[in-house]
Amino acid sequence: MKPRSLRSTSQTLQKPLKKKSVVHLVIERIKEAMLAKELKPGDYLPSETELTRSLGVGKTSVREAIKMLEAMGIVEIRQGHGTYIPKNPAPDSISPLTFQLILEQATNEHLIELRSIFEPAYTLLAMKKATPEDIQHVKEALDLFEQKINAGTQTAEDDLLFHERILECTHNPFIIRIGNTIHQLFRASVSLSMQKIPHVALSDHQAIFEAFSAKDRDRLLKAIENSFKGWESSLFKSVH
Repeated sequence: MKPRSLRSTSQTLQKPLKKKSVVHLVIERIKEAMLAKELKPGDYLPSETELTRSLGVGKTSVREAIKMLEAMGIVEIRQGHGTYIPKNPAPDSISPLTFQLILEQATNEHLIELRSIFEPAYTLLAMKKATPEDIQHVKEALDLFEQKINAGTQTAEDDLLFHERILECTHNPFIIRIGNTIHQLFRASVSLSMQKIPHVALSDHQAIFEAFSAKDRDRLLKAIENSFKGWESSLFKSVH
């Protein structure tokens, strides 16, 4: 079924823009329409001509804004049909939050604090909500991780896949998206762990999975705490 077009129903996109950075204001207005649920996944945006007229800006500004949104994976352009909001964003789309966090003048201590708060919280929620099928998906990621280590072909992606599968057990799209974004900040230290101590990482993952699948809260928190020790060491080594 063809996605619906909001050529006249979005009140947010009918308000002319004030003078400022026009391209960014166009992006901001589209974002506001999405937050207000005036634009939803699967919807087409108004045409370039309609946006130009309703927002009171030039076509060049609208084109640049759409290109930026497309680069971030927020919209997709279908030749002959228009620009729409995908229901399932591409997994490799650029995350603006990732770049913002990377550019922050943060220390390793900040990263450690972030992970020490976020990972136990989402893992406990995932344990509570996980179905038998969910747990099997986590187990498959763990088994693949072990196979890669035994073959000497392990990468950071193999490690992070395990955590991504646990994130998916939360069945919360916000937590999943934010969690995967945060994981990108740890990729360098995870890569180093894969080179230096892959079997330690595997042992940590196995302990986490055993507690997770048994729905043992205390044992799970202890396993996560233990896994932090080796990761913290890799994090500091990655910058020295």
